[in-house]
Parts: sequence; structure tokens; C-alpha cells
Amino acid sequence: MILAPVTSYSPEKSLAFGVGAKYLFKFNGSGEETRTSNLPMSVQYTLNNQFFIYSGFEMFTNQEKWVIEGNFLFQNYPRLYYGIGNDTPVSNEEEYNYYQLLFEPIFLKQMFTRYLFIGGGLRLNHIFNTAIEEDGLIDLQKPTGFDGSTSAGLETAALYDSRNNLLNATKGWYFEGTFGVYNDIFGSTHDFRLLRYDLRHYFSLNNKTKDVIAFQTTGRFSRGDIPFSEFSFFGGSDIMRGYREGRYVDRDMIATQIEYRKSFINSRLGAVAFVGFGNVYNNISELKLNELKPNYGVGLRFKIDKSENLNIRLDWGFSDNKSNIYFGIAEAF
Repeated sequence: MILAPVTSYSPEKSLAFGVGAKYLFKFNGSGEETRTSNLPMSVQYTLNNQFFIYSGFEMFTNQEKWVIEGNFLFQNYPRLYYGIGNDTPVSNEEEYNYYQLLFEPIFLKQMFTRYLFIGGGLRLNHIFNTAIEEDGLIDLQKPTGFDGSTSAGLETAALYDSRNNLLNATKGWYFEGTFGVYNDIFGSTHDFRLLRYDLRHYFSLNNKTKDVIAFQTTGRFSRGDIPFSEFSFFGGSDIMRGYREGRYVDRDMIATQIEYRKSFINSRLGAVAFVGFGNVYNNISELKLNELKPNYGVGLRFKIDKSENLNIRLDWGFSDNKSNIYFGIAEAF
């Protein structure tokens, strides 16, 4: 287990302080054929008077017969809002606050081939204690669920994961797709469907230097009576770095990024360069290639655990003639 004080920074959260733990383990009886499981936990408080408790976990049972993965998040989070759509002006900017409890366990069984897992789980996303600006844009527009919502439903899921390392892969493929149905039968305040996918590929350019090219494309698509909290929020520390999270908001989103990861021989230091593009939209007919929003950036890495290839990262992302700094543990994807 790696347990240490942690500091992170992103434009959404400002500077954060707290304690982080990464429990890296294998179940008893597992050998080389079973990859190391990752059970992280982070508790932090930010200079924006936020707190968040987060775990995004992935665990392999013996011989990888089962994968148990998912997310847990509890936070008090102020977010910036500019309106709904992919052309909202910066002058619209306003802040709103809310508490969020997210719990999403997924259980997948190995089927047909070694790296393919199929299963399902549940997802609960509870938004409460919301606070908005009086006579502000949200107050005037009153999008569905702006004053709180509960998304509760069942998910089916498929996972293909041949990565050689969960924290910082140098080769392999990763694909996860989930489809969730949310209804008052399960305790949801809104009736809608949510489809998500995440596709990644990693390959080494040079076995001696261990330089890596990493690719990711991800999408999020929702239909029905969608609460505001389930709209797609563009930007952040992991995808479309350079854009503040929520700079653009709409029903659907797609985004793609490519990253070159440079390692220096006999050193813990590394560097990255990345470029990406994506957009949000309400209907697929509105998605136009010439309107995709670009981002690019560079970063530095310092390896804190050689056995698990775990890095501290510092990224500088650019977009819309603006830039943002991100600092934290583990790679963006």
C-alpha cells in the first residue's frame, strides 16, 4: 500500500490537500497470470472550500475470472456554468454549488476469451443541497433537475482489458461500454437512458527507452428526461485538458486524445506531449468535424513507484487561447 499526504491542483478545484492511498494487491492464490488490483482512496480539501472523497477501483480475482470495478465519490463541489450548448460565451460565467454522492459498483465475469468480461451493476448519482445565483442564468433557465436529482438505475457492461498495467500501461487495449436504464422503479427522480464508452490503446515505440504512444476516445450519450447532473460536461484534468470542466455542456459528448510519453533512461523523470479534440452536442446531426474543439499541451512526470510504474504528473493544457495547470498522481488515462 502507498499512503502519503497528497497535493493536487486543477482549475476546477484549485489547490487541494489531503491524504491519498493506493492499495495495490493480488488475491491469495493469484500468480503472474493475474494483474495487480488497484483500490485507491483520496480524501482532500481545497482552497475553494470544497471537500471530496473518491475511489475509482478495479480488482481482478484469481486468474482474472472476475473483475470488480467502479466508482465512489462524495463531494461538495462548486462548478462554473456558461449555459447549455457548444457555443456559449465566457461572459455567461456563474458559479453554482451542490453536494454529490456517486456509487457505481460493476461486476464482470470473464467470458469467451481471456481479456473479455461481461456483466453489470448499479449506479446511484444523488445531487442535493444545491445553491445557485439568484436571477442568474440557471435561475432563469431552470434546467430539469437544477435544484437536485437522484439518478438510480441498473447497468449492463462489457470490458475488454489487455493492458499490462492498470496505472500506466505501456501496451494493450482497453474498452469499456456501459448502458444504464434509470427509472422511478429503482428510486430515480428522472426516467432516462445513458450510454458510455471508453476506448484506449497503448504501444511502445522503443523497448530500450520505453517511450509510449497512448490513444483514447470516449463518448457519452443520454436520452429521455435527463436531469441537469447527467448532461455531458466538457473538459477537465483527464480529457480535453486546457478546458475547465463544464466549459461546454450538452446532452452528448465525444472526445479523443493522443499522448506521447517519453521516459529518460536511468531516471525517474519523464515528459509527455498531448493533443486532442472533441465537442458536445444535442443531436448527432449537429456534430460537424470542422467545429471540433482542439486542445494540446505538455507535461512532466516523476516516478514514485518503479514496480507499478506510478507517476506524479504535472500537465499544462491549452485551449481557446487559454491554459490551465493540472497536478496529481497517475496518468490522465
